[in-house]
Amino acid sequence: MILAGDIGGTKTALALADPRDPARVIREQAFPSARYGSLEAIVDEFLASERPPLFAAAFGVAGPIEDGVANITNLPWTIDTRALSGKLGAPVSLLNDVQATALGMLGLPATSFVELQPGRARDRGTIAVIAPGTGIGTSLLVWAGDRYLALPSEAGHADFAPNSDDEVELWRFLRARHGGHVSVERVVCGSGIVDLYAYARTQRGDAEPAWLTEALASSDRAAVIGQAALADRDPACVHAIALFAATLGAEAGNAALRGLAHGGVIIGGGIPPKLLPALQHGSTIERFCAKGRFEPWLRSLPVRICLDSRAALVGAVHSAVQIVATKEAP
Repeated sequence: MILAGDIGGTKTALALADPRDPARVIREQAFPSARYGSLEAIVDEFLASERPPLFAAAFGVAGPIEDGVANITNLPWTIDTRALSGKLGAPVSLLNDVQATALGMLGLPATSFVELQPGRARDRGTIAVIAPGTGIGTSLLVWAGDRYLALPSEAGHADFAPNSDDEVELWRFLRARHGGHVSVERVVCGSGIVDLYAYARTQRGDAEPAWLTEALASSDRAAVIGQAALADRDPACVHAIALFAATLGAEAGNAALRGLAHGGVIIGGGIPPKLLPALQHGSTIERFCAKGRFEPWLRSLPVRICLDSRAALVGAVHSAVQIVATKEAP
């Protein structure tokens, strides 16, 4: 068997799979990460009822990785591949969570995707993956002769580039709120939606309705704003989600250009499936394509949204299978 995991600040998902048929997940379970002192504690609980021999293990982690050691963002965990490998009796690989998400796209069925823009992908062409959730991750899937490799990046911390008078005012608002540097991640993520709403409410100058104040105080603020926008219940929420849709499209287009993504673009992460109508009927594709002389090329690319929240776990399975394949190679 192989062991795979998607390690995040909120949730850790683990799965056992057959390396000969990785699409066949034998067992899968999710754990609230903050209740455990380490990944090892979760692995022990997961394997308590059944501990088959392991050929390899791989984990997508939300945090920086250096020399086989990862410090998990938003958790007081350190994961050391050497220590974990000794515990499991199998080689262990760590990869950035957005790398795992990108690799997972290769193992998902066509039914896991919704087409935003039809197009023709070049065989073995580079694929750009952009995934907004708690933060925003960007990766490139690059063909390496016999398989795709997922490249890590911190592109979410690159500069946010406004492209309208409204977005210039938004940039000024965010600069005053967060300091001198306004990154893409300040806009295109969950907390970004909250800031977009604050900006939109300020621009309107009207009072927040009582029902919205109550909802924002008792639930996930970004989710409330998104739901209110999709239901057309509050103009400031509608404005905020329109800005999100536009800037997501613009950044997806930037990712395609930076990677020369002849294989197309995939939008993943936890937020896009929840805001699908706004992305399908808003300005997402128009802003994706609005790149001057490269607009015709961008209009030729397929753009899809991934609806499967398990993409990073599927990518970790993919990575573990590659470890086994490498071990078995002559």
